[in-house]
Amino acid sequence: MAKIDAFFKLMNEQGASDLHLVAGQQPAMRIRGEMERIKYKVLDDDTLKSMLYEIAPEDKVKLFEETGDIDFGYEIPGLSRYRANFFQQKYGVAAVFRSIPTKIMTCDDLGLPPVIPKLASLPRGLVLVTGPTGSGKSTTLAAIIDEANKTRKDHIITVEDPIEFVHKSQSCIINHREVGLHTRSFNAALRGALREDPDIILVGEMRDLETISLAIEAASTGHLVFGTLHTTSAAKTVDRVIEVFPSNQQAQIRSTLSDGLRAVVAQVLFKRIDKKGRCAAQEILIATPAVRNLIREAKTFQINSMIQTGKQFGMQLLDDSIMDLYKKKWISAEEAYAKCNDKSRFRPFLKKSPTDFTEV
Repeated sequence: MAKIDAFFKLMNEQGASDLHLVAGQQPAMRIRGEMERIKYKVLDDDTLKSMLYEIAPEDKVKLFEETGDIDFGYEIPGLSRYRANFFQQKYGVAAVFRSIPTKIMTCDDLGLPPVIPKLASLPRGLVLVTGPTGSGKSTTLAAIIDEANKTRKDHIITVEDPIEFVHKSQSCIINHREVGLHTRSFNAALRGALREDPDIILVGEMRDLETISLAIEAASTGHLVFGTLHTTSAAKTVDRVIEVFPSNQQAQIRSTLSDGLRAVVAQVLFKRIDKKGRCAAQEILIATPAVRNLIREAKTFQINSMIQTGKQFGMQLLDDSIMDLYKKKWISAEEAYAKCNDKSRFRPFLKKSPTDFTEV
């Protein structure tokens, strides 16, 4: 057993989502969204480095020594998988580990709106799950892929950096590919995927122009493509995809995206106040013909109005979802206010003035 595994067992016992190990500091865990110190000695650089190198593949250690940053997956059988990131900082080495449950939660387990599992049955198109880091995007996508795995008879390819949730082939054949281990880059994997007879492609992160371009192309050529972006609303997601491209290509991309887009799910996580755990609020945009027309005509500023009037299609605004959680007394007024879009709507519920004076 690796020395560091004791920290992972403690994470599991405490229900922590992340482990932070930093040279010159005590270890810490993120529990229900908040950082808490572990009662342990301050880690010096040499001790921490030997602890980390014990679990890292040799090629990753070499890359880390050259670049100062690496990502990889680490698994303790029977406990959990972890997404690991090592980086150099002022006082030496540091690492952050994100826990990835070995059991994949279903859409019902997560309490997702009824329209989200239906996304798994789409024949083709682009579905984007968005939100800030740590908002549960991977968990939601895993639940959708799990739904497809149970209900379809297709070929699913996932491209991730690193592999997070591991699906066992059920009705579908599933192939997991890790960037840096099984393929050189997201772009290379996506190009290759188009020749590998896929029906569904999961792109772990659409982080650059070429990856986004290839994902849109795959969606436009008859594949169902799922991807993630770090945006906070459906309208901003559409704008972000388009703005990645040079200005002279944006008109063409608007047209291609309007044809290929099927849905955007923008997600935010909240700490529950009624019991231990967290819950998610989602903004859901379904690309109806009217929505596609807005995208084609560069009228994305009208998307929120379209979501408000599209409840029969399963659409909902983020603030409506947050308000629903607040009325159920699952989340605090302060956190609802901090993470909503329309601050004036939630300000009356605050017991004292908001801490973010820039919002007033």
